[in-house]
Amino acid sequence: MWIRLRQTCYHLLLMEEKKGSWAVTVVKKFLKTVFFVVVAAFFFGAGLGLVAAWRTPAVAAESNYENLKVFAEVMALVQNYYVEEKTSKDLTQGAIHGMLRTLDPHSAFMDRDSYDARKQETEGQFGGLGIEITVRDNYVVIVAPIEDTPAERAGLLAGDKIIKIDGTVAKDMDIMDAVKRMRGKVGTSVKLNIYREQGDKTFDIDIVRAIVKVRSVKYGLIDNDTGYLRIVSFTSETSHDTQAAMKELRGKGMKQLVLDLRNDPGGLLKGAVEVSEEFIKEGEVIVSTRGRTSDQNTRFLSHNTHADTVTPVVVLINAGSASASEIVAGALKDHHRGVIAGVRSFGKGSVQTVRELSDGSGLSLTTARYYTPAGIMIHGIGIEPDVEVKLDVQPGVEQGPEPIREKDLMEHFNGTRDVRQDHLEQKKEKTAAEKAKEKEKEKEPLRDPKKIFDMEKDNQLQKAVQILKDPVSYKQIKEQGNKKAA
Repeated sequence: MWIRLRQTCYHLLLMEEKKGSWAVTVVKKFLKTVFFVVVAAFFFGAGLGLVAAWRTPAVAAESNYENLKVFAEVMALVQNYYVEEKTSKDLTQGAIHGMLRTLDPHSAFMDRDSYDARKQETEGQFGGLGIEITVRDNYVVIVAPIEDTPAERAGLLAGDKIIKIDGTVAKDMDIMDAVKRMRGKVGTSVKLNIYREQGDKTFDIDIVRAIVKVRSVKYGLIDNDTGYLRIVSFTSETSHDTQAAMKELRGKGMKQLVLDLRNDPGGLLKGAVEVSEEFIKEGEVIVSTRGRTSDQNTRFLSHNTHADTVTPVVVLINAGSASASEIVAGALKDHHRGVIAGVRSFGKGSVQTVRELSDGSGLSLTTARYYTPAGIMIHGIGIEPDVEVKLDVQPGVEQGPEPIREKDLMEHFNGTRDVRQDHLEQKKEKTAAEKAKEKEKEKEPLRDPKKIFDMEKDNQLQKAVQILKDPVSYKQIKEQGNKKAA
Protein backbone atom coordinates (compact mmCIF):
# COMPACT_ATOMS: atom_id res chain seq x y z
CA MET A 1 0.00 0.00 0.00
CA TRP A 2 2.85 2.40 0.84
CA ILE A 3 4.44 1.75 -2.59
CA ARG A 4 1.18 2.61 -4.28
CA LEU A 5 0.74 5.75 -2.18
CA ARG A 6 4.28 6.84 -2.98
CA GLN A 7 3.65 6.33 -6.70
CA THR A 8 0.50 8.42 -6.44
CA CYS A 9 2.42 11.25 -4.78
CA TYR A 10 5.15 11.04 -7.44
CA HIS A 11 2.61 11.43 -10.23
CA LEU A 12 0.98 14.30 -8.36
CA LEU A 13 4.35 15.98 -8.09
CA LEU A 14 5.00 15.71 -11.85
CA MET A 15 1.55 17.05 -12.71
CA GLU A 16 1.63 19.91 -10.23
CA GLU A 17 5.14 21.19 -11.06
CA LYS A 18 3.63 23.08 -13.98
CA LYS A 19 0.93 24.66 -11.81
CA GLY A 20 3.00 26.25 -9.10
CA SER A 21 5.50 25.77 -6.28
CA TRP A 22 2.84 25.57 -3.52
CA ALA A 23 1.63 22.13 -4.67
CA VAL A 24 5.19 20.92 -5.14
CA THR A 25 6.06 21.96 -1.60
CA VAL A 26 2.98 20.27 -0.20
CA VAL A 27 3.68 16.95 -1.89
CA LYS A 28 7.37 16.99 -0.97
CA LYS A 29 6.63 17.73 2.67
CA PHE A 30 3.76 15.27 2.51
CA LEU A 31 6.15 12.45 1.58
CA LYS A 32 8.62 13.48 4.23
CA THR A 33 6.32 14.02 7.19
CA VAL A 34 3.66 11.33 6.92
CA PHE A 35 5.62 8.19 6.14
CA PHE A 36 5.48 7.05 9.78
CA VAL A 37 1.80 7.93 10.04
CA VAL A 38 0.83 5.86 7.00
CA VAL A 39 2.90 2.88 8.04
CA ALA A 40 1.54 2.98 11.61
CA ALA A 41 -2.00 3.50 10.40
CA PHE A 42 -1.63 0.68 7.89
CA PHE A 43 -0.68 -1.83 10.54
CA PHE A 44 -3.29 -0.45 12.94
CA GLY A 45 -5.98 -0.70 10.29
CA ALA A 46 -4.81 -4.11 9.25
CA GLY A 47 -4.95 -5.34 12.83
CA LEU A 48 -8.49 -4.07 13.31
CA GLY A 49 -9.64 -5.34 9.95
CA LEU A 50 -8.24 -8.87 9.96
CA VAL A 51 -11.57 -10.49 10.70
CA ALA A 52 -13.38 -8.72 7.86
CA ALA A 53 -10.50 -8.43 5.41
CA TRP A 54 -10.09 -12.16 4.77
CA ARG A 55 -13.53 -12.23 3.17
CA THR A 56 -13.01 -9.42 0.68
CA PRO A 57 -9.28 -8.62 0.79
CA ALA A 58 -9.19 -6.59 -2.42
CA VAL A 59 -12.08 -4.32 -1.45
CA ALA A 60 -10.80 -3.89 2.12
CA ALA A 61 -7.27 -3.04 0.95
CA GLU A 62 -8.56 -0.50 -1.57
CA SER A 63 -10.79 1.15 1.05
CA ASN A 64 -8.00 1.33 3.63
CA TYR A 65 -5.64 2.78 1.03
CA GLU A 66 -8.02 5.55 -0.02
CA ASN A 67 -8.96 6.51 3.55
CA LEU A 68 -5.37 6.57 4.79
CA LYS A 69 -4.26 8.58 1.77
CA VAL A 70 -6.77 11.33 2.58
CA PHE A 71 -5.81 11.25 6.27
CA ALA A 72 -2.12 11.60 5.42
CA GLU A 73 -2.84 14.47 3.01
CA VAL A 74 -4.81 16.38 5.65
CA MET A 75 -2.15 15.82 8.29
CA ALA A 76 0.59 17.09 5.98
CA LEU A 77 -1.35 20.22 5.07
CA VAL A 78 -2.18 21.00 8.70
CA GLN A 79 1.37 20.40 9.86
CA ASN A 80 2.88 22.62 7.17
CA TYR A 81 0.32 25.38 6.64
CA TYR A 82 -1.92 25.72 9.69
CA VAL A 83 -1.68 29.18 11.26
CA GLU A 84 -0.11 27.73 14.43
CA GLU A 85 2.59 25.08 14.55
CA LYS A 86 1.35 21.64 15.52
CA THR A 87 3.52 18.64 16.31
CA SER A 88 2.94 15.16 14.93
CA LYS A 89 2.01 14.06 18.46
CA ASP A 90 -0.64 16.81 18.76
CA LEU A 91 -2.23 15.86 15.46
CA THR A 92 -2.04 12.12 15.97
CA GLN A 93 -3.57 12.26 19.44
CA GLY A 94 -6.24 14.64 18.19
CA ALA A 95 -7.12 12.20 15.42
CA ILE A 96 -7.30 9.34 17.94
CA HIS A 97 -9.61 11.34 20.22
CA GLY A 98 -11.84 12.20 17.28
CA MET A 99 -11.97 8.60 16.07
CA LEU A 100 -12.98 7.26 19.49
CA ARG A 101 -15.66 9.92 19.95
CA THR A 102 -17.49 8.47 16.94
CA LEU A 103 -17.88 5.14 18.79
CA ASP A 104 -19.60 5.60 22.18
CA PRO A 105 -19.28 7.71 25.35
CA HIS A 106 -17.09 5.11 27.11
CA SER A 107 -14.30 4.47 24.59
CA ALA A 108 -11.44 6.87 25.31
CA PHE A 109 -7.75 7.51 24.85
CA MET A 110 -5.68 8.21 27.98
CA ASP A 111 -2.32 9.93 27.95
CA ARG A 112 0.31 8.53 30.28
CA ASP A 113 -0.76 10.59 33.31
CA SER A 114 -4.44 9.77 32.83
CA TYR A 115 -3.68 6.09 32.39
CA ASP A 116 -1.61 6.00 35.58
CA ALA A 117 -4.48 7.72 37.41
CA ARG A 118 -6.92 5.14 36.04
CA LYS A 119 -4.80 2.31 37.43
CA GLN A 120 -4.63 3.99 40.84
CA GLU A 121 -8.43 4.39 40.85
CA THR A 122 -9.15 0.68 40.35
CA GLU A 123 -6.64 -0.14 43.07
CA GLY A 124 -8.79 1.81 45.53
CA GLN A 125 -6.85 5.07 46.06
CA PHE A 126 -6.50 8.16 43.88
CA GLY A 127 -6.44 11.93 44.06
CA GLY A 128 -9.35 14.09 42.97
CA LEU A 129 -12.98 14.83 43.78
CA GLY A 130 -14.56 11.39 43.90
CA ILE A 131 -17.15 11.32 41.12
CA GLU A 132 -17.99 8.91 38.32
CA ILE A 133 -18.65 10.83 35.11
CA THR A 134 -19.86 10.20 31.58
CA VAL A 135 -20.86 12.28 28.54
CA ARG A 136 -24.39 13.40 27.69
CA ASP A 137 -25.42 15.99 25.11
CA ASN A 138 -21.70 16.75 24.63
CA TYR A 139 -21.37 17.74 28.30
CA VAL A 140 -19.71 15.95 31.20
CA VAL A 141 -22.40 14.53 33.48
CA ILE A 142 -22.10 13.03 36.96
CA VAL A 143 -23.25 9.40 37.13
CA ALA A 144 -22.79 9.28 40.90
CA PRO A 145 -20.60 10.87 43.59
CA ILE A 146 -18.60 8.34 45.59
CA GLU A 147 -19.38 8.25 49.29
CA ASP A 148 -17.07 9.95 51.79
CA THR A 149 -15.39 12.04 49.10
CA PRO A 150 -15.10 15.80 48.50
CA ALA A 151 -17.74 15.59 45.77
CA GLU A 152 -20.33 14.00 48.03
CA ARG A 153 -19.59 16.34 50.92
CA ALA A 154 -19.98 19.30 48.56
CA GLY A 155 -23.49 18.11 47.68
CA LEU A 156 -22.99 17.06 44.04
CA LEU A 157 -25.75 14.75 42.81
CA ALA A 158 -26.22 12.09 40.16
CA GLY A 159 -27.37 13.81 36.97
CA ASP A 160 -25.62 17.13 37.62
CA LYS A 161 -24.21 18.54 34.38
CA ILE A 162 -20.74 20.11 34.54
CA ILE A 163 -20.82 23.30 32.47
CA LYS A 164 -17.32 24.61 33.26
CA ILE A 165 -14.17 23.33 34.97
CA ASP A 166 -12.05 26.16 36.37
CA GLY A 167 -13.63 28.51 33.84
CA THR A 168 -13.08 26.22 30.84
CA VAL A 169 -16.28 25.29 29.05
CA ALA A 170 -16.84 21.55 29.33
CA LYS A 171 -18.99 21.20 26.23
CA ASP A 172 -17.35 18.86 23.69
CA MET A 173 -14.61 18.12 26.23
CA ASP A 174 -13.07 14.66 26.06
CA ILE A 175 -13.98 12.64 29.13
CA MET A 176 -10.36 11.88 30.01
CA ASP A 177 -9.47 15.56 29.62
CA ALA A 178 -12.24 16.37 32.10
CA VAL A 179 -10.88 13.80 34.55
CA LYS A 180 -7.38 15.25 34.21
CA ARG A 181 -8.62 18.80 34.84
CA MET A 182 -10.51 17.82 37.98
CA ARG A 183 -7.57 15.94 39.44
CA GLY A 184 -4.62 17.81 40.82
CA LYS A 185 -2.42 18.45 43.81
CA VAL A 186 -4.02 17.48 47.10
CA GLY A 187 -5.26 20.57 48.98
CA THR A 188 -5.82 22.66 45.86
CA SER A 189 -9.33 23.53 44.75
CA VAL A 190 -11.22 23.26 41.50
CA LYS A 191 -14.21 25.43 40.59
CA LEU A 192 -17.09 23.67 38.88
CA ASN A 193 -20.03 25.39 37.26
CA ILE A 194 -22.98 23.00 37.66
CA TYR A 195 -26.39 22.85 36.02
CA ARG A 196 -29.03 20.94 38.00
CA GLU A 197 -32.33 20.09 36.30
CA GLN A 198 -34.12 19.83 39.61
CA GLY A 199 -34.81 23.48 40.33
CA ASP A 200 -33.53 24.48 36.87
CA LYS A 201 -30.53 26.28 38.33
CA THR A 202 -26.85 26.87 37.59
CA PHE A 203 -24.32 27.49 40.34
CA ASP A 204 -20.58 27.57 41.05
CA ILE A 205 -18.97 25.36 43.65
CA ASP A 206 -15.36 25.17 44.86
CA ILE A 207 -14.19 21.71 45.87
CA VAL A 208 -10.85 20.97 47.52
CA ARG A 209 -9.02 18.01 46.01
CA ALA A 210 -8.08 15.16 48.32
CA ILE A 211 -6.66 11.66 48.23
CA VAL A 212 -9.77 9.62 47.58
CA LYS A 213 -9.55 6.38 49.51
CA VAL A 214 -12.41 4.24 48.37
CA ARG A 215 -13.71 2.30 51.33
CA SER A 216 -15.77 0.09 49.08
CA VAL A 217 -17.83 -1.74 51.73
CA LYS A 218 -19.79 -0.38 54.70
CA TYR A 219 -21.97 -2.47 56.95
CA GLY A 220 -23.84 -2.69 60.23
CA LEU A 221 -26.98 -4.03 61.88
CA ILE A 222 -30.27 -2.22 61.32
CA ASP A 223 -31.82 -4.21 64.15
CA ASN A 224 -31.06 -7.44 66.02
CA ASP A 225 -31.42 -9.70 62.99
CA THR A 226 -31.34 -7.42 59.89
CA GLY A 227 -27.94 -6.74 58.39
CA TYR A 228 -27.05 -3.83 56.11
CA LEU A 229 -24.22 -4.03 53.57
CA ARG A 230 -23.47 -1.10 51.27
CA ILE A 231 -21.05 -1.43 48.35
CA VAL A 232 -19.79 2.01 47.32
CA SER A 233 -17.80 0.82 44.29
CA PHE A 234 -16.13 -2.35 43.07
CA THR A 235 -12.36 -2.27 43.59
CA SER A 236 -9.74 -4.99 43.98
CA GLU A 237 -10.58 -5.14 47.71
CA THR A 238 -14.38 -5.34 47.48
CA SER A 239 -14.70 -9.12 47.49
CA HIS A 240 -12.43 -9.56 50.51
CA ASP A 241 -14.19 -6.74 52.39
CA THR A 242 -17.62 -8.21 51.59
CA GLN A 243 -16.65 -11.64 52.90
CA ALA A 244 -15.30 -10.11 56.12
CA ALA A 245 -18.45 -7.99 56.57
CA MET A 246 -20.78 -10.95 56.02
CA LYS A 247 -18.83 -13.05 58.52
CA GLU A 248 -19.05 -10.33 61.16
CA LEU A 249 -22.75 -9.70 60.56
CA ARG A 250 -23.55 -13.41 60.87
CA GLY A 251 -21.56 -13.52 64.07
CA LYS A 252 -23.78 -10.74 65.46
CA GLY A 253 -26.96 -12.67 64.67
CA MET A 254 -27.89 -11.49 61.18
CA LYS A 255 -30.70 -13.55 59.66
CA GLN A 256 -31.63 -11.31 56.71
CA LEU A 257 -29.75 -8.73 54.64
CA VAL A 258 -30.24 -5.45 52.80
CA LEU A 259 -27.62 -5.21 50.04
CA ASP A 260 -27.42 -1.54 49.07
CA LEU A 261 -26.04 -0.86 45.56
CA ARG A 262 -27.54 2.61 45.14
CA ASN A 263 -25.25 5.21 43.56
CA ASP A 264 -22.62 2.51 43.03
CA PRO A 265 -21.08 3.51 39.67
CA GLY A 266 -19.41 0.11 39.19
CA GLY A 267 -15.75 -0.75 38.90
CA LEU A 268 -14.00 -4.06 38.37
CA LEU A 269 -15.84 -6.98 36.75
CA LYS A 270 -13.85 -9.39 38.91
CA GLY A 271 -15.21 -7.74 42.06
CA ALA A 272 -18.79 -7.98 40.81
CA VAL A 273 -18.44 -11.68 39.99
CA GLU A 274 -16.84 -12.51 43.34
CA VAL A 275 -19.50 -10.61 45.32
CA SER A 276 -22.24 -12.43 43.39
CA GLU A 277 -20.57 -15.74 44.26
CA GLU A 278 -21.34 -15.07 47.92
CA PHE A 279 -25.03 -15.66 47.17
CA ILE A 280 -25.15 -17.91 44.09
CA LYS A 281 -24.35 -21.61 44.17
CA GLU A 282 -21.48 -23.25 42.32
CA GLY A 283 -21.90 -23.76 38.58
CA GLU A 284 -24.55 -21.08 38.04
CA VAL A 285 -23.98 -18.29 35.49
CA ILE A 286 -23.40 -14.85 37.01
CA VAL A 287 -22.94 -12.80 33.85
CA SER A 288 -21.94 -13.31 30.24
CA THR A 289 -20.30 -11.02 27.71
CA ARG A 290 -20.85 -10.94 23.95
CA GLY A 291 -18.75 -9.10 21.42
CA ARG A 292 -17.68 -9.24 17.77
CA THR A 293 -14.87 -11.70 18.33
CA SER A 294 -15.04 -15.13 19.95
CA ASP A 295 -12.58 -14.21 22.70
CA GLN A 296 -15.09 -11.60 23.94
CA ASN A 297 -17.87 -14.19 24.33
CA THR A 298 -17.44 -15.37 27.90
CA ARG A 299 -19.57 -16.82 30.68
CA PHE A 300 -18.62 -16.20 34.28
CA LEU A 301 -19.76 -18.95 36.65
CA SER A 302 -19.92 -19.15 40.42
CA HIS A 303 -17.14 -21.30 41.89
CA ASN A 304 -18.21 -20.93 45.50
CA THR A 305 -18.96 -24.32 47.02
CA HIS A 306 -20.17 -22.67 50.24
CA ALA A 307 -22.38 -19.90 48.85
CA ASP A 308 -25.09 -18.51 51.11
CA THR A 309 -28.25 -19.51 49.23
CA VAL A 310 -30.58 -19.27 52.22
CA THR A 311 -30.38 -15.83 53.88
CA PRO A 312 -33.21 -13.57 52.59
CA VAL A 313 -31.79 -10.61 50.64
CA VAL A 314 -33.30 -7.36 49.36
CA VAL A 315 -31.08 -5.49 46.88
CA LEU A 316 -31.54 -1.71 46.62
CA ILE A 317 -30.78 -0.04 43.28
CA ASN A 318 -31.36 3.36 41.69
CA ALA A 319 -30.43 5.36 38.59
CA GLY A 320 -26.89 5.74 39.97
CA SER A 321 -26.35 1.96 40.06
CA ALA A 322 -24.24 1.16 37.02
CA SER A 323 -21.99 -1.46 35.45
CA ALA A 324 -20.61 -3.85 38.10
CA SER A 325 -23.46 -3.13 40.52
CA GLU A 326 -25.96 -3.99 37.77
CA ILE A 327 -24.19 -7.30 37.23
CA VAL A 328 -24.72 -8.23 40.88
CA ALA A 329 -28.35 -7.08 40.90
CA GLY A 330 -29.07 -8.88 37.62
CA ALA A 331 -27.51 -12.13 38.83
CA LEU A 332 -29.47 -12.19 42.09
CA LYS A 333 -32.66 -11.24 40.25
CA ASP A 334 -32.42 -13.91 37.55
CA HIS A 335 -31.49 -16.66 40.00
CA HIS A 336 -34.38 -15.57 42.27
CA ARG A 337 -31.85 -15.21 45.04
CA GLY A 338 -33.40 -12.03 46.38
CA VAL A 339 -35.86 -9.20 45.82
CA ILE A 340 -34.75 -6.12 43.89
CA ALA A 341 -36.23 -2.85 45.17
CA GLY A 342 -35.85 0.81 44.24
CA VAL A 343 -35.91 2.27 40.72
CA ARG A 344 -34.50 1.08 37.41
CA SER A 345 -30.70 1.18 37.27
CA PHE A 346 -28.50 3.25 34.95
CA GLY A 347 -28.06 0.67 32.18
CA LYS A 348 -24.31 0.84 31.61
CA GLY A 349 -23.69 -2.72 30.48
CA SER A 350 -20.77 -2.43 28.11
CA VAL A 351 -17.32 -3.96 28.57
CA GLN A 352 -14.32 -1.66 28.27
CA THR A 353 -11.04 -3.43 27.59
CA VAL A 354 -8.14 -1.28 28.78
CA ARG A 355 -4.81 -1.76 27.03
CA GLU A 356 -1.49 -0.09 27.66
CA LEU A 357 0.03 1.35 24.49
CA SER A 358 3.67 1.44 23.49
CA ASP A 359 4.35 4.94 24.89
CA GLY A 360 2.77 4.28 28.29
CA SER A 361 -0.60 5.77 27.35
CA GLY A 362 -3.78 3.71 27.46
CA LEU A 363 -6.84 2.86 25.40
CA SER A 364 -10.23 2.08 26.91
CA LEU A 365 -12.26 0.43 24.16
CA THR A 366 -15.78 -0.98 24.30
CA THR A 367 -15.39 -4.58 23.14
CA ALA A 368 -18.51 -6.38 24.40
CA ARG A 369 -21.80 -6.04 26.28
CA TYR A 370 -23.01 -7.64 29.49
CA TYR A 371 -25.96 -10.03 29.65
CA THR A 372 -27.69 -11.29 32.78
CA PRO A 373 -27.98 -15.05 33.43
CA ALA A 374 -31.39 -14.99 31.71
CA GLY A 375 -29.79 -13.53 28.57
CA ILE A 376 -31.11 -10.00 29.06
CA MET A 377 -28.85 -7.22 27.79
CA ILE A 378 -28.07 -4.64 30.49
CA HIS A 379 -26.79 -1.90 28.20
CA GLY A 380 -29.30 0.90 27.62
CA ILE A 381 -31.96 -1.03 29.55
CA GLY A 382 -30.81 -1.43 33.13
CA ILE A 383 -32.16 -3.70 35.84
CA GLU A 384 -35.87 -3.37 36.54
CA PRO A 385 -36.74 -3.70 40.24
CA ASP A 386 -39.26 -6.27 41.47
CA VAL A 387 -40.68 -3.56 43.74
CA GLU A 388 -40.50 0.04 42.54
CA VAL A 389 -39.86 2.51 45.35
CA LYS A 390 -38.95 6.10 44.52
CA LEU A 391 -36.80 7.88 47.07
CA ASP A 392 -38.80 10.46 48.99
CA VAL A 393 -36.66 11.71 51.85
CA GLN A 394 -38.96 14.68 52.37
CA PRO A 395 -42.61 13.75 51.80
CA GLY A 396 -44.51 16.19 49.62
CA VAL A 397 -41.49 17.49 47.68
CA GLU A 398 -41.55 16.89 43.93
CA GLN A 399 -39.25 14.07 42.81
CA GLY A 400 -37.72 16.19 40.05
CA PRO A 401 -36.94 15.14 36.45
CA GLU A 402 -36.33 11.58 35.36
CA PRO A 403 -32.72 10.60 36.19
CA ILE A 404 -30.18 10.28 33.38
CA ARG A 405 -29.50 6.73 32.21
CA GLU A 406 -27.34 5.07 29.57
CA LYS A 407 -30.25 4.98 27.10
CA ASP A 408 -30.43 8.79 27.24
CA LEU A 409 -26.68 9.08 26.69
CA MET A 410 -26.79 6.88 23.60
CA GLU A 411 -29.82 8.75 22.20
CA HIS A 412 -27.90 12.02 22.45
CA PHE A 413 -24.76 10.36 21.13
CA ASN A 414 -26.58 8.97 18.08
CA GLY A 415 -28.47 12.20 17.45
CA THR A 416 -31.93 10.92 18.34
CA ARG A 417 -34.31 13.10 20.28
CA ASP A 418 -34.66 13.11 24.05
CA VAL A 419 -38.43 13.23 24.54
CA ARG A 420 -37.96 14.49 28.10
CA GLN A 421 -37.10 17.86 26.55
CA ASP A 422 -40.79 18.25 25.68
CA HIS A 423 -41.59 18.07 29.38
CA LEU A 424 -38.98 20.70 30.18
CA GLU A 425 -40.27 23.03 27.46
CA GLN A 426 -43.84 22.68 28.63
CA LYS A 427 -42.93 22.90 32.32
CA LYS A 428 -45.29 25.13 34.27
CA GLU A 429 -43.98 28.04 36.30
CA LYS A 430 -43.49 26.97 39.92
CA THR A 431 -45.83 28.42 42.48
CA ALA A 432 -44.53 30.57 45.33
CA ALA A 433 -45.17 27.69 47.76
CA GLU A 434 -43.13 25.26 45.62
CA LYS A 435 -40.24 27.72 45.42
CA ALA A 436 -40.34 28.20 49.18
CA LYS A 437 -40.16 24.42 49.72
CA GLU A 438 -37.11 24.24 47.46
CA LYS A 439 -35.35 26.99 49.40
CA GLU A 440 -36.03 25.21 52.67
CA LYS A 441 -34.65 21.98 51.24
CA GLU A 442 -31.46 23.77 50.16
CA LYS A 443 -30.91 24.88 53.78
CA GLU A 444 -30.94 21.30 55.05
CA PRO A 445 -27.53 20.08 56.23
CA LEU A 446 -25.83 17.43 54.13
CA ARG A 447 -26.10 13.82 55.23
CA ASP A 448 -23.48 12.88 57.80
CA PRO A 449 -20.99 10.81 55.74
CA LYS A 450 -20.07 8.77 58.83
CA LYS A 451 -23.63 7.55 59.18
CA ILE A 452 -23.97 4.23 57.36
CA PHE A 453 -27.74 4.37 56.92
CA ASP A 454 -30.68 6.54 57.91
CA MET A 455 -33.84 4.56 58.63
CA GLU A 456 -35.74 7.69 59.62
CA LYS A 457 -35.49 9.45 56.25
CA ASP A 458 -34.69 6.67 53.78
CA ASN A 459 -38.06 5.32 52.61
CA GLN A 460 -36.41 2.88 50.18
CA LEU A 461 -34.50 1.29 53.03
CA GLN A 462 -37.66 1.25 55.12
CA LYS A 463 -39.45 -0.67 52.35
CA ALA A 464 -36.57 -3.17 52.06
CA VAL A 465 -36.73 -3.93 55.79
CA GLN A 466 -40.53 -4.16 55.61
CA ILE A 467 -40.27 -6.81 52.87
CA LEU A 468 -37.71 -8.80 54.86
CA LYS A 469 -39.82 -8.66 58.01
CA ASP A 470 -42.76 -10.22 56.18
CA PRO A 471 -41.68 -13.69 54.97
CA VAL A 472 -44.98 -14.22 53.14
CA SER A 473 -44.63 -10.98 51.19
CA TYR A 474 -40.96 -11.72 50.45
CA LYS A 475 -41.88 -15.14 49.05
CA GLN A 476 -44.75 -13.77 46.97
CA ILE A 477 -42.59 -11.09 45.38
CA LYS A 478 -39.94 -13.68 44.48
CA GLU A 479 -42.60 -15.96 42.97
CA GLN A 480 -43.95 -13.08 40.88
CA GLY A 481 -40.41 -12.52 39.67
CA ASN A 482 -40.18 -16.20 38.72
CA LYS A 483 -43.35 -15.93 36.63
CA LYS A 484 -42.05 -12.84 34.83
CA ALA A 485 -38.77 -14.61 34.06
CA ALA A 486 -40.64 -17.64 32.74
